[in-house]
Amino acid sequence: MSNHPAITLHQISKVYANGTVALQDLNLEIPAAQFISLVGASGCGKSTVLRLIAGLGKVSSGNINWGIPQAARKLAFVFQDAALMPWATVRENIRLPLKLARVPKQDAQNLVQQALALVGLTNFADSYPRQLSGGMKMRVSIARALVTQPNILLMDEPFGALDEITRSKLNSDLLDLWQKYHWTVVFVTHNIYEAVYLSNRVLVMGINPGRVVADIAIDVPYPRDEEFRTSVLYNEYCRKVARCLAETMN
Repeated sequence: MSNHPAITLHQISKVYANGTVALQDLNLEIPAAQFISLVGASGCGKSTVLRLIAGLGKVSSGNINWGIPQAARKLAFVFQDAALMPWATVRENIRLPLKLARVPKQDAQNLVQQALALVGLTNFADSYPRQLSGGMKMRVSIARALVTQPNILLMDEPFGALDEITRSKLNSDLLDLWQKYHWTVVFVTHNIYEAVYLSNRVLVMGINPGRVVADIAIDVPYPRDEEFRTSVLYNEYCRKVARCLAETMN
């Protein structure tokens, strides 16, 4: 895994027009191909960090520096809500970003087929969102992000609304894909167990103002499986993150 920073956030502050300080003096270095999770109480600025990285908002002060040239930088964003077009098929929903980018039709068709295969939805390409389960809808949302062949993947609580069995399955599938394609991933979650299972590092954020208060390395090799989820080491990491979170609430 590369130690070269893909993204560096230096002294980032974000203050909204109403005076709310969402982030203050936040520093964060994200190496290329690393999987990082942000955890913290609601309102601590986790989603704000993602939006600033994605260019969906402007910093009030500080700098975001890139270790990837702009021409080679390909970001994709996965939100908690799958936000699918109900009148469009799975195939058409996945093709949307390619259509907006005016990718030639044949190239787009090939990329959509690849994305469908990656998330295991090839047999549902012509289904409509109303015919899909919650987990399948999220797979479509992930495929729509992956169809652009990103090297940076920003994920804002993508599995937060799913049941635990579906979440666990999608966690494992996501890790399999990450190990194959080596994206740089910044993943927001409220779920400590999910964060520890997925990540190279878990960053705990404090509130009022939002800032990183702990950077916990999960020093466990990949691939990770159910044996890791039931191990003493896994539970020790979860307790460590939980203690840090509890301290932010005091």
